[in-house]
Amino acid sequence: MPPHRWTDESRDASCYYGNLLARSSSDADDDDTEADADDERGALCAGDTPLIPGADAAEDYSDCLQTRHIFGLMGFLGFAVVYAMRVNLSVAIVAMVNQTAIPHTDNSSTLVNDTCPQPSPNHTLPHYYWSPSSQAPAQGEFQWDEATQGLVLGSFFYGYVLTQVPGGRMAELVGGKRIYGYGVLITALFTLLTPLAAHWDLPLLVLVRILEGMGEGVTYPAMHAMLAHWIPPLERNKFAAIVYAGSNIGTVISMPLTGWLCSQSFLGGWPSAFYIFGVLGIVWFGCWMYLVYDKPSEHPRISRKERAYIERALQLPKEDEEAEQHAHAQQPIPWRALLSSVPLWAILLTQCGQSWAFYTQLTELPTYMSNILHFDIQSNALLNAIPYLTSWFMGIACSALADWLLARRYISQLNSYKLWNSISSLVPSLGLIGIIYVGCDWRWVTFMLAGVGSFGGAVYAGNQMNHIALSPRYAGTMYGITNSAANICGFLAPYVIGVIINHRETLTQWHIVFWLAVGLNVAGNFIYLLFASADEQSWSLRPPAAEEDDAASPSRRALRT
Repeated sequence: MPPHRWTDESRDASCYYGNLLARSSSDADDDDTEADADDERGALCAGDTPLIPGADAAEDYSDCLQTRHIFGLMGFLGFAVVYAMRVNLSVAIVAMVNQTAIPHTDNSSTLVNDTCPQPSPNHTLPHYYWSPSSQAPAQGEFQWDEATQGLVLGSFFYGYVLTQVPGGRMAELVGGKRIYGYGVLITALFTLLTPLAAHWDLPLLVLVRILEGMGEGVTYPAMHAMLAHWIPPLERNKFAAIVYAGSNIGTVISMPLTGWLCSQSFLGGWPSAFYIFGVLGIVWFGCWMYLVYDKPSEHPRISRKERAYIERALQLPKEDEEAEQHAHAQQPIPWRALLSSVPLWAILLTQCGQSWAFYTQLTELPTYMSNILHFDIQSNALLNAIPYLTSWFMGIACSALADWLLARRYISQLNSYKLWNSISSLVPSLGLIGIIYVGCDWRWVTFMLAGVGSFGGAVYAGNQMNHIALSPRYAGTMYGITNSAANICGFLAPYVIGVIINHRETLTQWHIVFWLAVGLNVAGNFIYLLFASADEQSWSLRPPAAEEDDAASPSRRALRT
Protein backbone atom coordinates (compact mmCIF):
# COMPACT_ATOMS: atom_id res chain seq x y z
CA MET A 1 0.00 0.00 0.00
CA PRO A 2 1.17 3.56 -0.58
CA PRO A 3 2.48 5.49 2.39
CA HIS A 4 0.00 7.15 4.72
CA ARG A 5 -0.96 10.56 3.30
CA TRP A 6 -0.51 13.34 5.85
CA THR A 7 -3.08 16.09 6.15
CA ASP A 8 -1.90 19.55 7.14
CA GLU A 9 -3.53 19.43 10.55
CA SER A 10 -2.29 15.92 11.39
CA ARG A 11 1.21 16.83 10.16
CA ASP A 12 1.43 19.88 12.40
CA ALA A 13 0.15 18.07 15.48
CA SER A 14 2.21 14.93 14.84
CA CYS A 15 5.39 16.84 13.96
CA TYR A 16 5.22 18.65 17.26
CA TYR A 17 4.04 15.94 19.61
CA GLY A 18 6.04 13.17 17.98
CA ASN A 19 3.04 10.84 17.43
CA LEU A 20 1.47 9.42 14.30
CA LEU A 21 -2.20 9.57 13.47
CA ALA A 22 -4.05 6.42 12.51
CA ARG A 23 -2.36 4.02 10.10
CA SER A 24 -3.90 1.04 8.37
CA SER A 25 -3.16 -2.36 9.85
CA SER A 26 -1.11 -3.38 6.81
CA ASP A 27 1.12 -0.34 7.27
CA ALA A 28 1.83 -1.37 10.83
CA ASP A 29 3.16 -4.77 9.66
CA ASP A 30 5.23 -3.50 6.74
CA ASP A 31 8.56 -2.08 7.90
CA ASP A 32 9.46 -0.69 4.49
CA THR A 33 6.14 1.07 4.13
CA GLU A 34 6.37 2.43 7.67
CA ALA A 35 9.86 3.73 6.93
CA ASP A 36 8.54 5.43 3.80
CA ALA A 37 5.78 7.06 5.85
CA ASP A 38 8.33 8.24 8.38
CA ASP A 39 10.44 9.70 5.58
CA GLU A 40 7.39 11.50 4.28
CA ARG A 41 6.64 12.77 7.77
CA GLY A 42 10.20 14.02 8.13
CA ALA A 43 9.97 15.88 4.84
CA LEU A 44 6.68 17.47 5.73
CA CYS A 45 7.99 18.46 9.15
CA ALA A 46 10.69 20.59 7.55
CA GLY A 47 8.43 23.59 7.95
CA ASP A 48 7.68 24.37 4.26
CA THR A 49 4.10 23.11 4.35
CA PRO A 50 1.44 25.62 5.52
CA LEU A 51 0.36 25.39 9.15
CA ILE A 52 -3.12 24.47 10.32
CA PRO A 53 -5.37 24.85 8.39
CA GLY A 54 -3.90 23.96 5.00
CA ALA A 55 -3.98 26.31 2.08
CA ASP A 56 -6.97 24.61 0.51
CA ALA A 57 -8.83 24.41 3.78
CA ALA A 58 -8.12 28.06 4.46
CA GLU A 59 -9.85 29.03 1.22
CA ASP A 60 -12.89 26.95 2.13
CA TYR A 61 -13.02 28.31 5.68
CA SER A 62 -12.56 31.97 4.77
CA ASP A 63 -15.99 32.25 3.19
CA CYS A 64 -17.95 32.09 6.42
CA LEU A 65 -17.73 32.13 10.18
CA GLN A 66 -16.88 28.69 11.49
CA THR A 67 -19.03 26.87 14.03
CA ARG A 68 -16.21 26.60 16.55
CA HIS A 69 -15.76 30.37 16.29
CA ILE A 70 -19.42 30.88 17.23
CA PHE A 71 -18.87 28.53 20.16
CA GLY A 72 -15.82 30.61 21.18
CA LEU A 73 -17.73 33.88 20.87
CA MET A 74 -20.60 32.63 23.03
CA GLY A 75 -18.14 31.27 25.60
CA PHE A 76 -16.39 34.64 25.64
CA LEU A 77 -19.68 36.47 26.21
CA GLY A 78 -20.66 33.97 28.90
CA PHE A 79 -17.52 34.67 30.91
CA ALA A 80 -17.99 38.40 30.36
CA VAL A 81 -21.49 38.20 31.85
CA VAL A 82 -20.60 36.02 34.85
CA TYR A 83 -17.58 38.15 35.73
CA ALA A 84 -19.65 41.30 35.43
CA MET A 85 -22.05 39.77 37.97
CA ARG A 86 -19.14 38.59 40.07
CA VAL A 87 -17.16 41.81 40.48
CA ASN A 88 -19.89 44.44 40.62
CA LEU A 89 -20.22 43.95 44.37
CA SER A 90 -16.53 44.88 44.81
CA VAL A 91 -17.36 48.34 43.45
CA ALA A 92 -20.92 48.65 44.75
CA ILE A 93 -19.89 47.88 48.32
CA VAL A 94 -18.07 51.22 48.45
CA ALA A 95 -21.44 52.92 47.88
CA MET A 96 -23.37 50.49 50.07
CA VAL A 97 -21.32 51.04 53.25
CA ASN A 98 -21.47 54.09 55.49
CA GLN A 99 -17.74 54.61 56.04
CA THR A 100 -18.20 57.42 58.57
CA ALA A 101 -20.18 55.12 60.85
CA ILE A 102 -17.36 52.55 61.01
CA PRO A 103 -14.99 52.94 63.98
CA HIS A 104 -11.40 53.44 62.88
CA THR A 105 -8.21 53.34 64.87
CA ASP A 106 -7.10 56.77 66.02
CA ASN A 107 -4.37 57.80 63.60
CA SER A 108 -3.06 60.60 65.76
CA SER A 109 -0.10 58.43 66.71
CA THR A 110 0.45 57.29 63.13
CA LEU A 111 3.36 58.78 61.24
CA VAL A 112 2.28 61.44 58.78
CA ASN A 113 4.05 59.71 55.90
CA ASP A 114 2.16 56.47 56.59
CA THR A 115 -1.06 57.85 55.13
CA CYS A 116 -1.91 59.57 51.87
CA PRO A 117 -3.04 63.21 52.24
CA GLN A 118 -6.52 64.22 51.24
CA PRO A 119 -6.34 66.29 48.03
CA SER A 120 -7.27 69.94 48.39
CA PRO A 121 -9.89 71.62 46.15
CA ASN A 122 -7.05 73.38 44.34
CA HIS A 123 -5.18 70.12 43.67
CA THR A 124 -3.32 70.16 40.36
CA LEU A 125 -4.76 66.80 39.30
CA PRO A 126 -7.88 66.77 37.07
CA HIS A 127 -11.01 66.87 39.19
CA TYR A 128 -12.42 63.71 37.66
CA TYR A 129 -9.60 61.63 39.15
CA TRP A 130 -10.06 62.75 42.71
CA SER A 131 -12.91 63.34 45.07
CA PRO A 132 -12.18 66.84 46.43
CA SER A 133 -12.18 67.04 50.18
CA SER A 134 -14.83 69.73 50.03
CA GLN A 135 -17.24 67.30 48.41
CA ALA A 136 -17.85 64.46 50.80
CA PRO A 137 -19.11 61.36 49.01
CA ALA A 138 -22.63 60.16 49.73
CA GLN A 139 -22.65 57.57 52.50
CA GLY A 140 -24.26 54.16 52.14
CA GLU A 141 -26.91 52.56 54.29
CA PHE A 142 -25.00 49.60 55.76
CA GLN A 143 -22.66 49.81 58.74
CA TRP A 144 -20.26 47.00 57.86
CA ASP A 145 -16.71 47.13 59.17
CA GLU A 146 -13.74 45.77 57.18
CA ALA A 147 -14.14 42.24 58.54
CA THR A 148 -17.85 42.17 57.62
CA GLN A 149 -17.11 43.55 54.17
CA GLY A 150 -14.50 40.82 53.74
CA LEU A 151 -17.12 38.22 54.73
CA VAL A 152 -19.61 39.58 52.19
CA LEU A 153 -17.03 39.79 49.40
CA GLY A 154 -15.60 36.36 50.18
CA SER A 155 -18.90 34.50 50.64
CA PHE A 156 -19.22 34.09 46.88
CA PHE A 157 -16.20 31.79 46.91
CA TYR A 158 -17.63 29.43 49.52
CA GLY A 159 -20.13 28.30 46.91
CA TYR A 160 -17.73 28.73 44.01
CA VAL A 161 -15.29 26.09 45.25
CA LEU A 162 -18.02 23.56 46.09
CA THR A 163 -19.15 23.00 42.50
CA GLN A 164 -15.80 23.00 40.68
CA VAL A 165 -15.12 19.26 40.73
CA PRO A 166 -18.78 18.14 40.35
CA GLY A 167 -19.18 20.65 37.51
CA GLY A 168 -16.15 19.32 35.67
CA ARG A 169 -17.19 15.69 36.04
CA MET A 170 -20.79 16.38 35.03
CA ALA A 171 -19.54 18.21 31.94
CA GLU A 172 -17.48 15.15 30.99
CA LEU A 173 -20.46 12.81 31.43
CA VAL A 174 -23.48 14.79 30.19
CA GLY A 175 -21.80 17.53 28.14
CA GLY A 176 -20.56 21.01 28.90
CA LYS A 177 -23.33 22.90 27.10
CA ARG A 178 -26.00 22.41 29.75
CA ILE A 179 -23.60 22.63 32.69
CA TYR A 180 -22.05 25.89 31.49
CA GLY A 181 -25.40 27.36 30.42
CA TYR A 182 -27.30 26.57 33.60
CA GLY A 183 -24.34 27.77 35.66
CA VAL A 184 -24.60 31.23 34.09
CA LEU A 185 -28.39 31.20 34.46
CA ILE A 186 -28.24 30.38 38.19
CA THR A 187 -25.65 33.12 38.69
CA ALA A 188 -27.95 35.61 36.93
CA LEU A 189 -31.00 34.70 39.00
CA PHE A 190 -29.23 35.14 42.33
CA THR A 191 -27.61 38.36 41.11
CA LEU A 192 -31.11 39.74 40.62
CA LEU A 193 -31.93 38.77 44.24
CA THR A 194 -28.82 40.42 45.73
CA PRO A 195 -30.31 43.90 46.47
CA LEU A 196 -33.39 42.35 48.11
CA ALA A 197 -31.22 40.09 50.26
CA ALA A 198 -28.94 42.97 51.29
CA HIS A 199 -31.90 45.02 52.50
CA TRP A 200 -33.50 42.05 54.21
CA ASP A 201 -30.68 40.62 56.30
CA LEU A 202 -26.89 40.21 56.24
CA PRO A 203 -26.96 36.38 56.64
CA LEU A 204 -29.42 36.17 53.75
CA LEU A 205 -27.07 38.26 51.58
CA VAL A 206 -24.21 35.90 52.43
CA LEU A 207 -26.41 32.91 51.51
CA VAL A 208 -27.41 34.47 48.18
CA ARG A 209 -23.77 35.15 47.33
CA ILE A 210 -22.85 31.55 48.22
CA LEU A 211 -25.59 30.22 45.91
CA GLU A 212 -24.48 32.61 43.19
CA GLY A 213 -20.96 31.26 43.55
CA MET A 214 -22.23 27.69 43.26
CA GLY A 215 -23.79 28.58 39.92
CA GLU A 216 -20.66 30.19 38.55
CA GLY A 217 -18.40 27.48 39.95
CA VAL A 218 -19.21 25.04 37.14
CA THR A 219 -18.40 27.41 34.29
CA TYR A 220 -14.62 27.11 34.05
CA PRO A 221 -14.36 23.30 34.31
CA ALA A 222 -17.32 22.89 31.93
CA MET A 223 -15.65 25.14 29.37
CA HIS A 224 -12.38 23.25 29.77
CA ALA A 225 -14.16 20.00 28.98
CA MET A 226 -15.74 21.56 25.88
CA LEU A 227 -12.42 22.95 24.63
CA ALA A 228 -11.00 19.41 24.70
CA HIS A 229 -13.73 18.36 22.23
CA TRP A 230 -13.86 21.43 19.98
CA ILE A 231 -10.38 22.92 19.57
CA PRO A 232 -7.37 21.33 17.81
CA PRO A 233 -4.14 21.29 19.85
CA LEU A 234 -2.23 24.00 18.01
CA GLU A 235 -5.17 26.42 18.25
CA ARG A 236 -5.82 25.95 21.95
CA ASN A 237 -3.61 28.62 23.54
CA LYS A 238 -4.95 31.44 21.41
CA PHE A 239 -8.52 30.16 21.41
CA ALA A 240 -8.61 29.68 25.17
CA ALA A 241 -7.09 33.11 25.69
CA ILE A 242 -9.90 34.69 23.72
CA VAL A 243 -12.65 32.67 25.41
CA TYR A 244 -11.38 33.03 28.98
CA ALA A 245 -10.50 36.68 28.38
CA GLY A 246 -14.24 37.29 28.51
CA SER A 247 -13.63 37.49 32.26
CA ASN A 248 -11.36 40.50 31.67
CA ILE A 249 -13.85 42.24 29.40
CA GLY A 250 -16.67 41.57 31.85
CA THR A 251 -14.58 43.17 34.57
CA VAL A 252 -13.64 46.11 32.33
CA ILE A 253 -17.30 46.78 31.56
CA SER A 254 -18.70 46.01 34.99
CA MET A 255 -16.39 48.12 37.14
CA PRO A 256 -16.82 51.56 35.54
CA LEU A 257 -20.47 50.92 34.69
CA THR A 258 -21.21 49.84 38.25
CA GLY A 259 -19.38 52.90 39.56
CA TRP A 260 -21.46 55.15 37.32
CA LEU A 261 -24.74 53.40 38.21
CA CYS A 262 -23.95 53.74 41.92
CA SER A 263 -23.69 57.51 41.50
CA GLN A 264 -27.10 57.72 39.80
CA SER A 265 -30.61 57.50 41.18
CA PHE A 266 -31.80 55.02 38.54
CA LEU A 267 -33.47 52.02 40.24
CA GLY A 268 -32.14 53.19 43.59
CA GLY A 269 -28.48 53.62 42.60
CA TRP A 270 -26.30 50.62 43.42
CA PRO A 271 -29.12 48.00 43.08
CA SER A 272 -29.40 48.83 39.36
CA ALA A 273 -25.99 47.24 38.70
CA PHE A 274 -27.31 43.90 39.91
CA TYR A 275 -30.59 44.16 38.00
CA ILE A 276 -28.99 45.08 34.66
CA PHE A 277 -26.30 42.40 34.68
CA GLY A 278 -28.74 39.76 35.91
CA VAL A 279 -31.06 40.39 32.97
CA LEU A 280 -28.12 40.22 30.55
CA GLY A 281 -27.24 36.79 31.96
CA ILE A 282 -30.75 35.48 31.25
CA VAL A 283 -30.68 36.82 27.66
CA TRP A 284 -27.28 35.21 27.07
CA PHE A 285 -28.59 31.86 28.33
CA GLY A 286 -31.27 31.74 25.64
CA CYS A 287 -28.74 32.43 22.88
CA TRP A 288 -26.27 29.87 24.22
CA MET A 289 -28.80 27.03 24.36
CA TYR A 290 -29.78 27.63 20.73
CA LEU A 291 -26.34 28.18 19.17
CA VAL A 292 -23.96 25.81 20.98
CA TYR A 293 -23.65 22.00 21.19
CA ASP A 294 -21.44 19.70 23.22
CA LYS A 295 -19.42 18.23 20.35
CA PRO A 296 -18.97 18.83 16.63
CA SER A 297 -20.67 15.48 15.91
CA GLU A 298 -23.86 16.72 17.63
CA HIS A 299 -24.07 20.11 15.92
CA PRO A 300 -26.77 20.14 13.20
CA ARG A 301 -25.39 23.18 11.37
CA ILE A 302 -21.64 22.50 11.30
CA SER A 303 -20.06 22.00 7.87
CA ARG A 304 -18.75 18.56 6.98
CA LYS A 305 -15.29 19.94 6.31
CA GLU A 306 -15.00 21.67 9.67
CA ARG A 307 -16.30 18.63 11.51
CA ALA A 308 -13.82 16.38 9.69
CA TYR A 309 -10.99 18.81 10.40
CA ILE A 310 -11.71 18.87 14.15
CA GLU A 311 -12.28 15.13 14.44
CA ARG A 312 -9.09 14.27 12.54
CA ALA A 313 -7.07 16.49 14.85
CA LEU A 314 -8.66 15.35 18.11
CA GLN A 315 -10.62 12.13 18.14
CA LEU A 316 -10.75 8.46 17.23
CA PRO A 317 -12.07 7.46 13.81
CA LYS A 318 -15.76 8.11 13.54
CA GLU A 319 -16.80 4.46 13.66
CA ASP A 320 -15.18 4.06 17.08
CA GLU A 321 -16.32 7.33 18.61
CA GLU A 322 -19.58 6.06 20.08
CA ALA A 323 -17.96 3.02 21.67
CA GLU A 324 -15.15 5.17 23.06
CA GLN A 325 -17.61 7.61 24.63
CA HIS A 326 -19.57 4.75 26.21
CA ALA A 327 -16.38 3.18 27.57
CA HIS A 328 -15.30 6.52 28.99
CA ALA A 329 -18.61 6.98 30.80
CA GLN A 330 -18.34 3.49 32.32
CA GLN A 331 -14.79 3.92 33.60
CA PRO A 332 -14.39 5.25 37.16
CA ILE A 333 -12.07 8.19 37.70
CA PRO A 334 -8.67 6.99 38.93
CA TRP A 335 -8.86 9.23 41.99
CA ARG A 336 -5.85 7.81 43.79
CA ALA A 337 -3.52 8.19 40.81
CA LEU A 338 -4.99 11.55 39.90
CA LEU A 339 -4.67 13.06 43.36
CA SER A 340 -1.13 11.72 43.75
CA SER A 341 -0.03 13.19 40.41
CA VAL A 342 2.91 15.52 41.07
CA PRO A 343 2.39 17.59 37.86
CA LEU A 344 -1.24 18.16 38.85
CA TRP A 345 -0.15 19.39 42.28
CA ALA A 346 2.33 21.72 40.58
CA ILE A 347 -0.53 23.26 38.60
CA LEU A 348 -2.67 23.50 41.73
CA LEU A 349 -0.04 25.31 43.80
CA THR A 350 0.90 27.84 41.15
CA GLN A 351 -2.80 28.55 40.56
CA CYS A 352 -3.20 29.15 44.30
CA GLY A 353 -0.42 31.75 44.29
CA GLN A 354 -1.74 33.45 41.17
CA SER A 355 -5.30 33.45 42.51
CA TRP A 356 -4.28 35.05 45.79
CA ALA A 357 -2.60 37.91 43.91
CA PHE A 358 -5.51 38.16 41.48
CA TYR A 359 -8.20 38.31 44.15
CA THR A 360 -6.20 40.78 46.18
CA GLN A 361 -6.49 43.06 43.17
CA LEU A 362 -10.04 42.10 42.21
CA THR A 363 -11.79 42.42 45.56
CA GLU A 364 -9.59 44.72 47.64
CA LEU A 365 -8.06 47.33 45.35
CA PRO A 366 -11.32 49.29 45.05
CA THR A 367 -11.18 49.69 48.84
CA TYR A 368 -7.48 50.65 48.66
CA MET A 369 -8.20 53.25 45.99
CA SER A 370 -11.06 54.70 48.03
CA ASN A 371 -9.63 54.66 51.56
CA ILE A 372 -5.91 55.17 50.85
CA LEU A 373 -5.69 57.11 47.56
CA HIS A 374 -9.06 58.85 48.12
CA PHE A 375 -10.57 58.24 44.69
CA ASP A 376 -14.27 58.85 44.24
CA ILE A 377 -16.32 55.82 43.26
CA GLN A 378 -16.50 56.56 39.51
CA SER A 379 -12.78 57.24 39.15
CA ASN A 380 -12.05 54.29 41.43
CA ALA A 381 -14.04 51.92 39.23
CA LEU A 382 -12.53 53.29 36.01
CA LEU A 383 -8.92 52.95 37.11
CA ASN A 384 -9.51 49.49 38.57
CA ALA A 385 -10.95 48.36 35.23
CA ILE A 386 -7.95 49.44 33.13
CA PRO A 387 -5.65 46.58 34.29
CA TYR A 388 -8.18 44.00 33.09
CA LEU A 389 -8.34 45.61 29.66
CA THR A 390 -4.56 45.61 29.25
CA SER A 391 -4.42 42.06 30.63
CA TRP A 392 -6.91 40.99 27.97
CA PHE A 393 -4.79 42.38 25.15
CA MET A 394 -1.63 40.92 26.64
CA GLY A 395 -3.25 37.51 27.14
CA ILE A 396 -4.26 37.25 23.48
CA ALA A 397 -0.86 38.52 22.30
CA CYS A 398 1.10 36.10 24.50
CA SER A 399 -1.10 33.14 23.56
CA ALA A 400 -0.80 33.89 19.83
CA LEU A 401 2.97 34.12 20.22
CA ALA A 402 3.00 30.87 22.22
CA ASP A 403 1.06 29.03 19.48
CA TRP A 404 3.41 30.44 16.82
CA LEU A 405 6.51 29.31 18.72
CA LEU A 406 5.01 25.84 19.17
CA ALA A 407 3.96 25.52 15.54
CA ARG A 408 7.45 26.53 14.41
CA ARG A 409 8.91 24.10 16.94
CA TYR A 410 11.12 26.79 18.46
CA ILE A 411 10.15 25.62 21.94
CA SER A 412 8.81 22.46 23.50
CA GLN A 413 5.34 22.30 25.00
CA LEU A 414 6.71 21.90 28.52
CA ASN A 415 9.12 24.83 28.23
CA SER A 416 6.31 26.91 26.75
CA TYR A 417 4.11 26.22 29.78
CA LYS A 418 6.95 27.12 32.14
CA LEU A 419 7.98 30.26 30.27
CA TRP A 420 4.54 31.82 30.09
CA ASN A 421 3.58 30.75 33.60
CA SER A 422 6.71 32.46 34.94
CA ILE A 423 5.89 35.64 33.02
CA SER A 424 2.31 35.60 34.34
CA SER A 425 3.51 35.15 37.95
CA LEU A 426 6.74 37.12 38.26
CA VAL A 427 6.04 40.26 36.24
CA PRO A 428 2.72 41.13 37.96
CA SER A 429 4.43 40.46 41.30
CA LEU A 430 6.96 43.14 40.39
CA GLY A 431 3.97 45.42 39.78
CA LEU A 432 2.65 44.83 43.31
CA ILE A 433 6.10 45.55 44.71
CA GLY A 434 6.14 48.71 42.61
CA ILE A 435 2.86 49.85 44.21
CA ILE A 436 4.56 49.61 47.58
CA TYR A 437 7.43 51.88 46.54
CA VAL A 438 5.48 54.50 44.56
CA GLY A 439 3.30 55.27 47.58
CA CYS A 440 0.57 57.82 46.93
CA ASP A 441 1.45 58.65 43.31
CA TRP A 442 -1.69 57.56 41.51
CA ARG A 443 -0.02 57.75 38.09
CA TRP A 444 2.63 55.20 39.02
CA VAL A 445 0.07 53.03 40.84
CA THR A 446 -1.98 52.91 37.64
CA PHE A 447 1.12 52.06 35.59
CA MET A 448 2.06 49.23 37.93
CA LEU A 449 -1.44 47.77 37.73
CA ALA A 450 -2.25 48.36 34.06
CA GLY A 451 1.24 48.14 32.57
CA VAL A 452 3.33 45.71 34.57
CA GLY A 453 0.32 43.79 35.90
CA SER A 454 -1.04 43.19 32.38
CA PHE A 455 1.44 40.34 31.91
CA GLY A 456 -0.81 38.26 34.15
CA GLY A 457 -2.74 37.58 30.94
CA ALA A 458 0.07 35.24 29.86
CA VAL A 459 -1.40 32.62 32.21
CA TYR A 460 -3.60 31.29 29.37
CA ALA A 461 -0.46 30.04 27.62
CA GLY A 462 0.93 28.89 30.98
CA ASN A 463 -0.74 26.42 33.32
CA GLN A 464 -4.30 26.93 32.07
CA MET A 465 -3.98 24.49 29.14
CA ASN A 466 -1.67 22.10 31.01
CA HIS A 467 -4.62 20.02 32.26
CA ILE A 468 -5.54 18.94 28.73
CA ALA A 469 -1.95 17.89 28.04
CA LEU A 470 -1.86 15.75 31.20
CA SER A 471 -5.21 14.12 30.50
CA PRO A 472 -7.65 15.07 27.72
CA ARG A 473 -10.06 12.51 29.17
CA TYR A 474 -10.30 14.07 32.64
CA ALA A 475 -9.49 17.69 31.77
CA GLY A 476 -12.76 19.00 33.23
CA THR A 477 -12.38 17.11 36.51
CA MET A 478 -8.74 18.14 36.85
CA TYR A 479 -9.52 21.78 36.19
CA GLY A 480 -12.28 21.57 38.75
CA ILE A 481 -9.80 20.29 41.36
CA THR A 482 -7.14 22.92 40.72
CA ASN A 483 -9.56 25.79 40.26
CA SER A 484 -11.45 24.80 43.39
CA ALA A 485 -8.25 24.84 45.45
CA ALA A 486 -7.11 28.09 43.85
CA ASN A 487 -10.39 29.81 44.54
CA ILE A 488 -10.28 28.94 48.19
CA CYS A 489 -7.99 31.96 48.08
CA GLY A 490 -11.04 33.86 46.85
CA PHE A 491 -12.58 33.81 50.30
CA LEU A 492 -9.37 33.50 52.29
CA ALA A 493 -7.78 36.58 50.73
CA PRO A 494 -10.55 39.08 51.66
CA TYR A 495 -10.78 37.61 55.16
CA VAL A 496 -7.02 37.68 55.78
CA ILE A 497 -6.76 41.19 54.35
CA GLY A 498 -9.58 42.33 56.61
CA VAL A 499 -7.72 40.93 59.61
CA ILE A 500 -4.48 42.61 58.53
CA ILE A 501 -6.13 46.01 57.98
CA ASN A 502 -8.47 45.76 61.01
CA HIS A 503 -9.52 49.44 61.04
CA ARG A 504 -5.93 50.57 60.33
CA GLU A 505 -6.09 52.17 56.89
CA THR A 506 -2.37 52.93 56.56
CA LEU A 507 0.25 52.35 53.90
CA THR A 508 2.17 50.02 56.21
CA GLN A 509 -0.78 47.65 56.63
CA TRP A 510 -1.51 47.62 52.92
CA HIS A 511 2.16 46.95 52.15
CA ILE A 512 1.86 43.76 54.22
CA VAL A 513 -1.10 42.79 52.03
CA PHE A 514 0.89 43.30 48.83
CA TRP A 515 4.04 41.51 50.08
CA LEU A 516 1.93 38.50 51.09
CA ALA A 517 0.44 38.29 47.58
CA VAL A 518 3.89 38.56 45.99
CA GLY A 519 5.38 35.83 48.19
CA LEU A 520 2.62 33.32 47.48
CA ASN A 521 2.68 34.03 43.73
CA VAL A 522 6.44 33.62 43.37
CA ALA A 523 6.55 30.47 45.54
CA GLY A 524 3.81 28.81 43.49
CA ASN A 525 5.63 29.50 40.24
CA PHE A 526 8.89 28.09 41.64
CA ILE A 527 7.15 24.80 42.46
CA TYR A 528 5.62 24.72 38.98
CA LEU A 529 9.04 25.13 37.36
CA LEU A 530 10.32 22.15 39.31
CA PHE A 531 7.51 19.64 38.81
CA ALA A 532 5.41 20.59 35.76
CA SER A 533 4.94 18.10 32.91
CA ALA A 534 3.44 18.21 29.42
CA ASP A 535 3.16 14.42 28.93
CA GLU A 536 -0.13 12.59 29.11
CA GLN A 537 -0.13 10.67 32.37
CA SER A 538 -0.26 6.88 32.46
CA TRP A 539 -3.52 6.86 34.41
CA SER A 540 -5.16 8.87 31.63
CA LEU A 541 -4.42 6.31 28.92
CA ARG A 542 -6.89 3.62 28.02
CA PRO A 543 -6.95 0.57 30.35
CA PRO A 544 -4.77 -2.41 29.34
CA ALA A 545 -7.83 -4.51 28.53
CA ALA A 546 -9.02 -1.94 26.04
CA GLU A 547 -5.56 -1.80 24.47
CA GLU A 548 -5.57 -5.59 24.01
CA ASP A 549 -8.95 -5.42 22.32
CA ASP A 550 -7.55 -2.91 19.87
CA ALA A 551 -4.34 -4.82 19.15
CA ALA A 552 -5.74 -6.12 15.89
CA SER A 553 -6.88 -2.68 14.81
CA PRO A 554 -4.04 -0.16 14.94
CA SER A 555 -6.19 2.29 13.01
CA ARG A 556 -7.97 3.05 16.26
CA ARG A 557 -4.92 4.75 17.70
CA ALA A 558 -5.38 8.47 18.05
CA LEU A 559 -3.13 11.42 18.57
CA ARG A 560 -2.82 12.07 22.29
CA THR A 561 -3.11 15.77 23.01
